[in-house]
Amino acid sequence: MPLGVEVLGNRARHAAVKGFLQLTSKRGNKNYYKGKGAASTGQHTSKGGYRILASKLPVFNVPDLTDFPLKPYVSLEKLPGNKPQR
Repeated sequence: MPLGVEVLGNRARHAAVKGFLQLTSKRGNKNYYKGKGAASTGQHTSKGGYRILASKLPVFNVPDLTDFPLKPYVSLEKLPGNKPQR
């Protein structure tokens, strides 16, 4: 037997674990909060408050849909002839 196996015994037969497992909120301590990767919308002030910055807010470009020919997917009106399902 090689010298390493004789000295280490059964430990030499097992492969070493490479790296660490993925760090999640379940693997951290009770104060660990991972979050979901959302961008911040402002900055913390020196007095413990939070200031929202308009330059960091998301901007949604919504087109004008007043003369759009398509209807919404779901109508709020009840269709004639439909019976409630039980």
